[in-house]
Amino acid sequence: MKAYARITEPMVRDGGTLRPATWDEALDRAASALANARERGGERHFGMFSCSKATNEVNYVAQKFARAVVHSNNVDSCNRT
Repeated sequence: MKAYARITEPMVRDGGTLRPATWDEALDRAASALANARERGGERHFGMFSCSKATNEVNYVAQKFARAVVHSNNVDSCNRT
């Protein structure tokens, strides 16, 4: 059985290569990418997939984030299966 190394710090991609980053840099990049998706038309460029094993509260927050922050109704989960 192959042992996998755990990621213990934030990682960002530069030129196709992952490198360690600070939490501030990683969160800034994530926020920038979400803002970019919203500006390009969040309803077409963003989707949220949530897990049926999560609590109702977690699924509610996920759909609320997608709809209120990114302006996308593309929210789904595997609850139908």
